[in-house]
Amino acid sequence: MRKNLSAVKKNQIAIRNRQRNKIYKSSIKTSTKKYLYNLENSHLFSVVDLSTNLSLVYQKIDKAVKRGVLHKNKAARKKAVLAKIMQVKLAS
Repeated sequence: MRKNLSAVKKNQIAIRNRQRNKIYKSSIKTSTKKYLYNLENSHLFSVVDLSTNLSLVYQKIDKAVKRGVLHKNKAARKKAVLAKIMQVKLAS
């Protein structure tokens, strides 16, 4: 463990930020899994419901980018993958 006061504070801030970032990442993963589950069972949901779920996932991703949790290119890649999966599922 570090003994320097500034190093100790830096370590505490890093722990705090790691916990905060984990909340954002976890919520993105959870909402993505729910969206993919709904997409797998698309016969139970309408296209409007699926697009609403997709927009909720997009909102969570965009908020994480705004907070600095995700890089904007990673967020764009995640959103593109989700949109592509939706197009493939609805086309078939």
